Amino acid sequence: MITYLYWAAVMALALGALWAGAVSIGKPLGGLVAAVAILVAGWLAYSFHFENVFVKRWGGVMSVTIPDGQHHLGATWKDDNLWVENYDPSSNTCEFREYSKGNLLQGRVIIKNCNPVLPPFTPR
Repeated sequence: MITYLYWAAVMALALGALWAGAVSIGKPLGGLVAAVAILVAGWLAYSFHFENVFVKRWGGVMSVTIPDGQHHLGATWKDDNLWVENYDPSSNTCEFREYSKGNLLQGRVIIKNCNPVLPPFTPR
């Protein structure tokens, strides 16, 4: 929910800048430039800071895809970063992947000879 409110606020600011430039001031190009700048700044702020914070603290929306051939074991938060653990049966390894703010510092930990207790896998 908070994610949708954030984007509604960014869109409202951009439309307000566009309207102010085109109607109030009479400079549509200036309003367009300001609106695009607000949209770019909003996208950058969301991607590099707010996404993980919204999901962890206020119930935002985030999507993580598990690689093909791996089984999801668990997920946990460390500060504002999400760590996801998967098991790869072909190489018998467990892999922790970090989803950090802006995906800039993505950690990866591989545990070799990992034998988690899993029920037998039956493909659908």
